[in-house]
Amino acid sequence: MSLFGTGVRRICAVVAASTAAEMSKQVRSALRETRTVELRLDWLRNDAERTRFLRWLRKRGYRNACFLATCRRREGGGRFDGGVDRELYWLVQAREAGCQWCDLEVETLRKLPNQSVRECPVPRRVLLSVHDFDRTPVLPKSVSPPAAGEADAVKIAAQARTIADSVRLLKLAQRSKNFVAVPMGEVGLPARILALREGSALAYAPIAEATAPGQISLREMTHLYRAHTLTAKTRVYGVIGDPVGHSLSPLLHNTGFIERRLDAVYLPFLVHRLADFLAAIPEFGVRGFSVTLPHKQTILKHLKECEPLAADIGAVNTVVVRRDGSLYGCNTDYVGVLRALENKLRIKGSRVLIFGAGGSARAAAFALARGGAVVGVCARREKAAKELARAVGGETVPRRALRTEFFDAILNSTPIGMHPHDGISPLAPGELHCRLVMDLIYRPERTQLLRIAAKKGIATVSGVEMFLAQGIAQWEIWTEKRAPEALMRRAVRIALRAEGKLHRR
Repeated sequence: MSLFGTGVRRICAVVAASTAAEMSKQVRSALRETRTVELRLDWLRNDAERTRFLRWLRKRGYRNACFLATCRRREGGGRFDGGVDRELYWLVQAREAGCQWCDLEVETLRKLPNQSVRECPVPRRVLLSVHDFDRTPVLPKSVSPPAAGEADAVKIAAQARTIADSVRLLKLAQRSKNFVAVPMGEVGLPARILALREGSALAYAPIAEATAPGQISLREMTHLYRAHTLTAKTRVYGVIGDPVGHSLSPLLHNTGFIERRLDAVYLPFLVHRLADFLAAIPEFGVRGFSVTLPHKQTILKHLKECEPLAADIGAVNTVVVRRDGSLYGCNTDYVGVLRALENKLRIKGSRVLIFGAGGSARAAAFALARGGAVVGVCARREKAAKELARAVGGETVPRRALRTEFFDAILNSTPIGMHPHDGISPLAPGELHCRLVMDLIYRPERTQLLRIAAKKGIATVSGVEMFLAQGIAQWEIWTEKRAPEALMRRAVRIALRAEGKLHRR
């Protein structure tokens, strides 16, 4: 049994704020989700706030909670400016306030050569932590608390530069008892979510501001990814891309899994090198994945089989991992484009410009051409534009021609204007001579391009419709079940609406 308990108790809420009042508020929020809480005393702005907060904690007397006190010095990656003696002083105060655990970084232990930490009246249980914010170091085969009894558990938090780094850290959790594995950075995020499943004693998630790279919120960890419920039998899916942090695919797919009560989870994989992810598929037990920029075309050479339509398009956005480990590819972007436009544009006989020539552009071009449209392609990469236009029996359109030529519709398939760079438009107002503009970007829901088009009185179509249609089709391919479409759509719409309100403030 874990030192910290079972189930949701193994998710440790990170409470970190500059004032005692805000820390207290975060503690109350944390305890509504889990009973294990790390208190970052080093984040409090001065000793007076630390005193005030610990006095409040002592008065509250939470009996059914497990508190880990941390007062990490700058040397160990924290915010506390004091020396080792002051760090220990505040940990002693934390014990008196009711904290059962303290987190001591290895840098502090090294400065106690003639004294055992057990001689100090710090919280009874000690978590010895090692942080490397630059890389994942060479790791031993297993890790155990120091033999002299200086610690009850060991934590290694390391920056994962590659997915292979995070796999190495999780393997250490599989072999070691009383060990906490914390892969840091966006690349390490999927492993962070799977850490409990792999044997880590804890997984950390902040209540508010992230205290380490690659953290996700406590609410997401417990409700969206349900990290404390994942087991070796849980089917793992995900989205691969670079960037991928903007993606609402985890919200879309996990909402469906939760509603249908499926033992499955969908994770965001930041993939710089495709080979790095492909090597980790058996390690993570991945059963299928979505493919986004820039891997939609390069994934083709790694597939054992591909549906004929996706092969014709020359781009794949959906992959099924078969039982023998081989990969089967298909394309649901095609369906997404058609469903997004079906009530907005009479496709047959229309003249449509695709701006861009990547994987999404290829799906859109094939969908429209097969629907009877005359397709024009305009892209920065002239060679790619010509090749795509030739493949769909269309035409290449030079950028300068957009100032004078008219189209029934213009579709942007480039990532220009995507969150967080949502104040940029790929096309200028003088280049929009058409009846309808569609942006395949869905976040933000109303891109700068769509705003410009609307000001000119041009009808607009958000990429949200395409995103939802292609994602729901993916979900049904993987699960072979009917998707709870209305609920999945609603979850994404609510998230986008909330984000839009936040940006307007």
